[in-house]
Amino acid sequence: MQKLEDYIPIVGPERIDEIRALGAHLSGRTIQNINSTAVGGGVAEILTRMIPLLREAGVDARWDVIRGDNRFFAVTKAMHNALHGVPVSFTEEDREVFLEVNRQNVDVVQPWGDIIFIHDPQPIGLVRAIDRSRHRSVWRCHIDFANPMPDIWEFLKGFIESFDAAVFSAPAFSRPLSVRQVLISPSIDPLAEKNRDLTKEEIHSVCAQFGLDPGRPIVTQISRFDYLKDPVGVIKAYKMVKAHLDCQLVLAGGGATDDPEGQKVLDDVRNEAAGDPDIFVLFLPPASDRIINALQRASSVVLQKSLKEGFGLTVAEALWKAKPVIASAVGGIPLQVTHKYSGILTHSIEGTAFWIKQLLNEPTFAATLGQNGREHVLANFLITRHIKEYLLLFLSLDRPGDVIRL
Repeated sequence: MQKLEDYIPIVGPERIDEIRALGAHLSGRTIQNINSTAVGGGVAEILTRMIPLLREAGVDARWDVIRGDNRFFAVTKAMHNALHGVPVSFTEEDREVFLEVNRQNVDVVQPWGDIIFIHDPQPIGLVRAIDRSRHRSVWRCHIDFANPMPDIWEFLKGFIESFDAAVFSAPAFSRPLSVRQVLISPSIDPLAEKNRDLTKEEIHSVCAQFGLDPGRPIVTQISRFDYLKDPVGVIKAYKMVKAHLDCQLVLAGGGATDDPEGQKVLDDVRNEAAGDPDIFVLFLPPASDRIINALQRASSVVLQKSLKEGFGLTVAEALWKAKPVIASAVGGIPLQVTHKYSGILTHSIEGTAFWIKQLLNEPTFAATLGQNGREHVLANFLITRHIKEYLLLFLSLDRPGDVIRL
């Protein structure tokens, strides 16, 4: 496990000193993180890396996971889609399932921390069990909140306004609320297995494992199998490119324990890819970080063709590896990609196909995009910046009348 001092060669000693100084001010306080899954998705990934570093900085940070059955996670998946603006039915029965599981989890995950940090909608109902005279509380939204369905938003708003503050990943997600709102973007850990440097031998070994030819162009999207990641749209864009240029396509990812739609999406992707030996659909188990790292590093172009996106950590991962990225101009992605400078932003399947062809035909331009993207991630989206901003947020909760400036 990494130590704070391990990041000094990357970000410099001043940033690490700041983290230690802020952590000292929180000594003796407990931070209780609560979410819905310990495996799969960006929230679990961030917490896995961040909790040990917070503890090293002197903060007693812990992490609890709620329990839920298949019906609950089907309801929360529908809620997740509705918050992304997808029209879905959300019945009174669905609301009662959601509320009942949250009530049951008060006994499973008792809100005990000095600061209770609840992530995303699934455990949001636990706020009703928090004694605000004894605890501070924060709700952290990791999803695209730019255009939520009104009925779902109104349902959740009553819970959100029971917290001391709400945290969003991008300015576009801010909503009219009676509580303070804070912008904190997610981050990647440059020393994690998914992002550390690899040798050419390691990269070629992973390519050989899956039958990829590293001597031919590889176009890759790394995402869990979710309709909102538009993997079928990625295949359609690839087919437009393949008619003109030789290339291979990799669609790789896994699932999350709180996402019941994954298998259906995976089946649809495999059907769309059937018959083309140059399309590699890889369903990866947990702990496949080295494989994901190698696939990104082997790629000529990395895609993130999301229809909706809270932030898109896979974009930052690819940019950190100095890879040219083509991504949809949705959610938090434009914070990471400045069009034609640190990557390419697109709005359609046809536009994605056009830019894949452009970058495969112009490797010098593609390399410049990748290098600019790496510098942007270094300055803005590494875990050390993320930890500093969380510490500042926690400290600000004791001074609720102040304006939060991060």
